[in-house]
Amino acid sequence: MDTLVIVDAANVVGSVPDGWWRDRHGAAERLRDTLPAYAADGLPGLAQPPLELVLVVEGAARGVTSVAGVRVVPAPGSGDDKIVELVADEGAGRDCLVVTADRGLRDRVQALGARVTGPRAVRGRGRA
Repeated sequence: MDTLVIVDAANVVGSVPDGWWRDRHGAAERLRDTLPAYAADGLPGLAQPPLELVLVVEGAARGVTSVAGVRVVPAPGSGDDKIVELVADEGAGRDCLVVTADRGLRDRVQALGARVTGPRAVRGRGRA
């Protein structure tokens, strides 16, 4: 079974002060567009391919759509709560990796058995 990789879009986009706050939707789309290569190639040292990549978006980024290799899941409220829900529902019984630097979220998903890594894991290809 593929490793489930859940990316906290708001946290990853917000990890670099590149003006993302002026266009949150566009910043989330740019991040999304860098992720398909990871689905095919994996995350070095973290997860071997193929990966099931899920990008969780919230707020102004809710309109971002899925693309081949990346399923976009809009959070109706808190992105953190949606990520925890996905880990509990889809990550149970399989390798699950959450990409975030949010300490509180990291604790919540690790309690459910997920592994965690920081935003740099998915910011290496192009500008995200």
